[in-house]
Amino acid sequence: MEYKVFSTNGSEIKTIELNEKVFNCEVSDGSIYYAVNNELANRRVGTASTKTRAEVNYSNTKPFKQKGTGNARFGDKKSPVHVGGGTIFGPKPRDYSYQLPKKMKRLAMRSLLSLGVKDERLVVIEDFTSENGKTKDLAEILKNFKCEENRTTLILKDDDVLVRRAAKNIPYLHVLSYNRLSSKELLYARKIIVMETAALNLNNFYGDK
Repeated sequence: MEYKVFSTNGSEIKTIELNEKVFNCEVSDGSIYYAVNNELANRRVGTASTKTRAEVNYSNTKPFKQKGTGNARFGDKKSPVHVGGGTIFGPKPRDYSYQLPKKMKRLAMRSLLSLGVKDERLVVIEDFTSENGKTKDLAEILKNFKCEENRTTLILKDDDVLVRRAAKNIPYLHVLSYNRLSSKELLYARKIIVMETAALNLNNFYGDK
């Protein structure tokens, strides 16, 4: 499929050929759902922890005598029904991460790129870099594509350190490499800006298998 390529000032300069298997495939909502959930689960730290009655540091004495008070029997003040006692079935440190099938993850990425094309959120731009890593220059490029304050994802052709440095002070911008995409950022981005070489690399990266 033919797709327009824009210059950094926002004007159309040429067209390139994009792989329809990657940028114009049938959108799989299920694979997108599972891919986003997988990313969110893998980001969870899982350090929440509570103490049981065996771990809490409290008195071992009985709160009152066994018989004659009319109350239920209590062995010590660490009982979960007492203030300062342990927690029943509270969270413990755990690993929430899991692996998603490779084919499903690739299908999700193709679906998200195709969805960006269908919703007219995906823009292919000529390759550029930042000579000095200044945020001002990158912000001016984004302004030409009306990205101000809108959640934007920029897909690079490689791991350009200077562009990443320039993007650090732009809160609404998320920078990704073409071979390390994030399903969450592609789904929620109002604008997806793809460098020309990155778009051609995506043709091969997700189009072969």
